Amino acid sequence: MSQKHPVIAVTGSSGAGTSMVKTAFEHIFFREKVNAAIIEGDSFHRYNRVEMRQKMREAEEAGDRHFSHFGPKANDFEKLEEVFSTYGETGRGKRRYYVHNEEEAAEHSKRLGIKVGPGEFTPWEDLPENTDLLFYEGLHGGVVCADCNVAQWVDLLIGVVPIVNLEWIQKIHRDKKDRGYSEEAIVDTILRRMYDYVHYITPQFSRTDINFQRVPTVDTSNPFIARDIPTADESLVVIRFRDPKKFNTDFPYLLSMIHDSFMSRRNDIVVPGGKMGFAMELILTPIIHDLVEKSRQL
Repeated sequence: MSQKHPVIAVTGSSGAGTSMVKTAFEHIFFREKVNAAIIEGDSFHRYNRVEMRQKMREAEEAGDRHFSHFGPKANDFEKLEEVFSTYGETGRGKRRYYVHNEEEAAEHSKRLGIKVGPGEFTPWEDLPENTDLLFYEGLHGGVVCADCNVAQWVDLLIGVVPIVNLEWIQKIHRDKKDRGYSEEAIVDTILRRMYDYVHYITPQFSRTDINFQRVPTVDTSNPFIARDIPTADESLVVIRFRDPKKFNTDFPYLLSMIHDSFMSRRNDIVVPGGKMGFAMELILTPIIHDLVEKSRQL
């Protein structure tokens, strides 16, 4: 951790909805005039799209049914830890981008002056200078394994954790609509990732400072036949603070500001699903403000 160069990480599995949290942070950064260096979790995969397919085939032939983007075999956790620790110590570091589609390929090719295709990585580049903090959004912001401890370098760790059936519904719908995958292929991916999900994804949420867990209020008992993703109004969000004293969390204030919210435990507040973005900004704005003010004073 570093008071002078804070590191903020948002972590959640594929289909969890971390993009909503990223949007909330972007709003806060804009209003608070925070100059953030942003890195993406996908950029720490070990293999590009073609290489990953080949590695998956090789793993399958060797009898390994658990090779996935969720685990250490397919990710460079050591590099991620290096970026976090280096930024915390110096405010500097390197990043690259994983190119998801043709639109991103055109954008990065123009920016870099070289051709970069979908499924490839851009070259490593220096982070911008004189930034206020480092912001990470991806799968492994709080991962700990035998050879790495990424979580120890994070000053504010946020988890985005819908209950697993809702997570699967969101993934199934996203992958079918946006990526053209068949339902059978998506289910196969879920099953293949399960070992790494249990060992490397879920343990992170015991280390997070704040978790946002969306819970549907409609039947999601069979996620593989769900025709629709439950809407925000068809869900509640359980917000868990690991240590409310760490950020001087004012629960009476939050209850007064968020209509229909209530406390379910001494460190859990429940809000309507439609108020999730508002609750995030309400909770996170003073935390980020304090982190940045302390860093600027130092």
